[in-house]
Amino acid sequence: MATPDNTQQARILIAEDDQGVRTSLTRALTFQNYNVTAVNDGAQALEAVDAQLPDLVILDVSMPHVDGLTACRMIREKYRSLPILMLTARHEVSDRVAGLDAGADDYVVKPFALEELSARVRSMLRRTLVTEETQNLVVADLVLDLRSRTAHRGKRELVLTKTEFDLLELLMQNVGIVLERDMLYDRIWGFNFETGSRSLDVYIGYLRRKTEEGGEPRVLHTIRGVGYIVRPPSESDWEEKV
Repeated sequence: MATPDNTQQARILIAEDDQGVRTSLTRALTFQNYNVTAVNDGAQALEAVDAQLPDLVILDVSMPHVDGLTACRMIREKYRSLPILMLTARHEVSDRVAGLDAGADDYVVKPFALEELSARVRSMLRRTLVTEETQNLVVADLVLDLRSRTAHRGKRELVLTKTEFDLLELLMQNVGIVLERDMLYDRIWGFNFETGSRSLDVYIGYLRRKTEEGGEPRVLHTIRGVGYIVRPPSESDWEEKV
């Protein structure tokens, strides 16, 4: 895996059936000193992930043999924290949501600027780095272990994707503070999404379901028109769940 001082030595796997796009991405990322492997379908991508254990995967949605969404789901089942960036020519919000539902951490719509994609790659790789000084984050019975990247609500383990973990980590680092939507998009996705994107709302919904699945009181709250906040439940909140 990449370290804080050699992020650009990271291994990146590209799965893209369009030869022109595949070649352009390979050249651009290799020029930035990443170690790049490129394949042209989802089946090869699955084999390459197991063989090489890359630091980041870039998947096109429409590929032969195994499509990008299926490959994403299969990779996510085995590698919970591996960053996955999806590429697609589809512009509908529902298509973006489908990619996120499959386990992708980010989504880029074609045609895209190489500068934008590079910025997202850098942001995703930075978020995989954990320093020696990292401590657990604790809010009531919700615990994030940042070294092992595991989460628990009491004795119950929460199975979180990489983006879910990163988002919850950022909110728990700012307990009692309302974080605005624009700030969350910038810090988690590394690039401002277009106005009206539902990506953040989708992930907040995922986190609420997972953190409250055992009947626990809510810790992640919406401040309507502003953003989101994590705060410990009150005694009355616990009593209501008894």
